Amino acid sequence: MKRTIRTTVLTVGALVAALGLPAGAAQAAAGTAPRVDLRTLIVSDGGPSTDAIAAELDTAGTPYTKIDLTQANRPVIDAAFLADTVDGRPRAKYQAVVLPNDNPFPANSPEMAALSAYEKAYAVPQVDAYTYARPEAGLQYPVNGGYSGSIDGVRAQVTAAGKAGPFGYLKGAVPFEDNSPTVGESYAYLSQPVAGADFTPYVDAPIPGQSGRGSLVGEYRHDGRRELVVTFVYNQYQQQFRLLARGIVEWMTGGVHLGASRNYFAVHVDDVFAADDRWDTKLNCTPGDVDCPVGEGTPDPIRMTPADVDHATDWERGHGFTLDLVYNGVGSDDERADHGGADPLADKLIADRDQFRWVNHTYTHAFLGCQQDVSVVPWKCATNPDGSTKWVSRQDISDEISVNRAWGQKAGLPLNTTELVTGEHSGLRVLPQQPDDNPNLASALAGNGVTWLASDNSRDPVQRRVGPATTVSRYPMNVFYNAGRASEQADEYNWIYTSRAQGGSGICEDNPATTTCLPAPLDTATGYSDYIVPLETRIDLGHVLSNDPKPHFIHQSNLAEERIAYPVLDGVLDGYHALFTDDAPLVNLRMADIGVELQRRAAWQTAVKNNQVTAYRIGGTVTVTAPAGVAVTATMPAGTTLAGRGFGTAYAGTLSGWTPSAGQPLALALPASSPAPAPAAHAAAPAAVTAPAPRTRVPAGVTPPAARTAAH
Repeated sequence: MKRTIRTTVLTVGALVAALGLPAGAAQAAAGTAPRVDLRTLIVSDGGPSTDAIAAELDTAGTPYTKIDLTQANRPVIDAAFLADTVDGRPRAKYQAVVLPNDNPFPANSPEMAALSAYEKAYAVPQVDAYTYARPEAGLQYPVNGGYSGSIDGVRAQVTAAGKAGPFGYLKGAVPFEDNSPTVGESYAYLSQPVAGADFTPYVDAPIPGQSGRGSLVGEYRHDGRRELVVTFVYNQYQQQFRLLARGIVEWMTGGVHLGASRNYFAVHVDDVFAADDRWDTKLNCTPGDVDCPVGEGTPDPIRMTPADVDHATDWERGHGFTLDLVYNGVGSDDERADHGGADPLADKLIADRDQFRWVNHTYTHAFLGCQQDVSVVPWKCATNPDGSTKWVSRQDISDEISVNRAWGQKAGLPLNTTELVTGEHSGLRVLPQQPDDNPNLASALAGNGVTWLASDNSRDPVQRRVGPATTVSRYPMNVFYNAGRASEQADEYNWIYTSRAQGGSGICEDNPATTTCLPAPLDTATGYSDYIVPLETRIDLGHVLSNDPKPHFIHQSNLAEERIAYPVLDGVLDGYHALFTDDAPLVNLRMADIGVELQRRAAWQTAVKNNQVTAYRIGGTVTVTAPAGVAVTATMPAGTTLAGRGFGTAYAGTLSGWTPSAGQPLALALPASSPAPAPAAHAAAPAAVTAPAPRTRVPAGVTPPAARTAAH
């Protein structure tokens, strides 16, 4: 990707007059506050950094308009594109501008001139998504005691000004990823401010070979404008961007915008009360399950003990976190039948039932899709004489749901009976064997009052309706259901993720688009702790930092024996708490609440996409209009009120939440501490300097092995 950064020679003051934009001073004199629409303008050159900011806004539900500079038929950025008048009041169409660098246009570009004049006239901030360190951006050239190069593995730091400003939700450290010793992942320009420049570093890092520190993110005030200058390249998935994304958005919007972002983590533990079959390291399959030929091997089930329950409750208390136990009542009934009515595990779980949330997982964990023909590996759907698929009946599905619900209610489990996780997410389509949902599933759900149905995110990621129910996709954690020991997990991992030549199954060779082969098999004694745990922790923490409420799931076997799930869970929670302040807590929701959140987001994002939402700020009032029945999501400063009552709930130093809409305008009153945008003090424009073309480098991604989807 090539970029050009050139200098606008005309003064901003002259451009305000030449372009006919209303000057801020004139507005103030007339006593007419401008209308500023709550929408961001993103100007992209096709690079990953502007795309990352766009992705952040998409997920949050924050409206933006994107202009692609690589498209010949794109709109021209001029005064009319940026501003106009509505009902006699000057209107700024965008509350913030995001550019790929500090000036992506040719020299003397009228488009850059229009943007500069607009930003000054309406006090609209500009984000330079990834720019070269140069005087035009308030920084010295890197050759003058700075640095240009890789910062993989560098531990950057939020400065005191950053903590007091847009990045106050972070404790301080901003670690840059270093996932591969052979792939460059982060390129940066580290430099110090130009002498006399009004530049405030918000995030910095040590300059290699120097005693000082260089800016990575900082605010540059000049010529009546404000720029957030970012001098490292990133993509939307990298942890360093995920940590800083919230602050970038809050800086450019002044903490007043549509959409919201929080960090979520929920963990479902499937098959509770039951036992899970164990991986056989010699047969490379799981005796008792469908991946082993019938009759091959001897099942060696894994089941929790009362001591494992004590460990789980102690762990919850120590981490301030609640697990969701997804249960099969037959596991306890079989145990009691085989042991003269005794089941110490069930007794302990039921005694401690209020320490967990509980979800119906069906009584016997039966497969509820087509009737499976397991005489072959992989299994296939059984067929009728006419060739049609044999489906599990509505009655059988209903019995699985209702019997397990009744079992849980008799045991006093605190259930939400609208939630259901079927065994293996069965009943829903599963490729390649069963491309359609069981047609009997919807009516069985209706008959049992189920409105939230779990699906596997690796094969059914988009929320959808199944009769009366709405799906809630769950992330399968790559901690296998059939492993109670670390060596078993590593052995099975080797089987899945190594080539045939290395003794593996070759699955990774056959599916290069979705998974990656290991360069060599893992040591089964150390591979889990040294490789699998760090990788899975990074993947799961990435979900947490992506404003993604979808739950993750593991199995009761992973809390038993060597309790191999805990190193991953500890890595996620401890890693999170080391980075974020207490006012940005992890949000730990139950399944139904996650479903509602996803449902609201989908409706809101559809309304935004269809231009059915309008929002603007005039002085200290924000007015939002959305279609009737579509809940409004917004982020506002502390102290904001709606109809005289407090708005939203506190998170990361702001207020956010959902507000029902009847199709009428909602008026939010901002606190006095959040003044309306006003032009910054005018400063002399810097002298024109032509910078050498910067080196740019797009970070290469490392595709992790896909999570195993044969999850129970």
